[in-house]
Amino acid sequence: MQTSGDNKPGWAENPVVHQRIRYGLFIICGLLVIVDLIVHRHTYLPVEELPAFYAFYGFGALVGVVVLAKTLRLYVGRNEDYYQQDQHGEKDDA
Repeated sequence: MQTSGDNKPGWAENPVVHQRIRYGLFIICGLLVIVDLIVHRHTYLPVEELPAFYAFYGFGALVGVVVLAKTLRLYVGRNEDYYQQDQHGEKDDA
């Protein structure tokens, strides 16, 4: 939170902090890939034994949700000026 006279950016806006967070996430992801290759899981389906199966499954689910949301927007979306119209469909200039 900034005070009224202080225009100095906060710690979250510092590019060095962004870079450190990015490198930390890369390291965590790399360690998780290594652990995924080493740890034996007891699976129900043979496809679950493939390396990085859950990463691809999660990414596919993400893409599916985005495509579904874009499709639903066509059916339930409103015009940009939906709230500026009065009851008769005319624009309200208030």
